[in-house]
Amino acid sequence: MSQPRIFPLGDAALVCEAPPPATLDCQRRVWAAAAAASDWPHVLEVVPGMNNLTLVFDPLEADPDALAGQLQAAWDAAAEAPTAGREVEIPVQYGGEFGPDLQAVANHTGLSVREVVERHSNAEYVVFFLGFQPGFAYMGGLDAALHTPRRASPRLEVPAGSVGIGGEQTGIYPATSPGGWQLIGRTELPLFDPARRPPTLLQPGDRVRFTIAGIHA
Repeated sequence: MSQPRIFPLGDAALVCEAPPPATLDCQRRVWAAAAAASDWPHVLEVVPGMNNLTLVFDPLEADPDALAGQLQAAWDAAAEAPTAGREVEIPVQYGGEFGPDLQAVANHTGLSVREVVERHSNAEYVVFFLGFQPGFAYMGGLDAALHTPRRASPRLEVPAGSVGIGGEQTGIYPATSPGGWQLIGRTELPLFDPARRPPTLLQPGDRVRFTIAGIHA
């Protein structure tokens, strides 16, 4: 794997960024380095992303050069980091009012609606990172045959629990919000609950399987 680029982001943050593409091995390094950095003195926040990790530090106390060295060492030490995480099953009602773009995905991919559902539910996904809104998991593992561009015109309101495809990824909207992913189904499981600890159902490293609760025309 190529070495990451470590660079300052303003006066109080460092970014460790690996070159594309996004891979599970790269994300393992991101998770492991993030776990290590969360215990370092003067580090205020650790933000893992896709192929990158951002550290926010106290600029009056921390030495950025020394921190960059620690970050590089943590990245190198994470080469054999195992994947930590749970197995999570998410039941999905596919199509109909729950997945209004299921037919559009079928048309784009040249598959039947049932083939889209079967391919989507047969794969095992890994949560790479959380972003966009609290609890929104970006997951790797989508069958290449299902890769579908985002909608040309985003919706102003996507219902909470909507399962969508956006390019090479699949994800679930934790809360009602605008969004441009192709909606193929919906789950009733709450993805974000501020009263729960942790409040997000999915965490980086979790392995996710979608189960078919129903298929609707």
